[in-house]
Amino acid sequence: MASWGFLTNHAGCCCASHTTRACGLRDIAASVGIAERSAFGIVTDLAEAGYVVKQKDGRRNPYQIQAHLPLPEPASQEPAIGDVLALLAGAGAGQQLTGTRPA
Repeated sequence: MASWGFLTNHAGCCCASHTTRACGLRDIAASVGIAERSAFGIVTDLAEAGYVVKQKDGRRNPYQIQAHLPLPEPASQEPAIGDVLALLAGAGAGQQLTGTRPA
């Protein structure tokens, strides 16, 4: 029986980057359970779309999520990606996001 997940690897990489401030590619790959090369491709996709900004910190490249951007779904301009990541990560994980709507 094949195992599957509810979220895509793209969402998993966003969650990993969001919940760990000094997260590098190796950390993202390990958190999601994918190869580092796959994580690199996904982070590149996210960076090209503007959802992730790569920062240089010595030999590490931590990634910062642009939490204010809307989800990339064509019919949805709300909620922002940060609102969804805050729900997935749980209260208090990662950075505190503002501007969330009450459920």
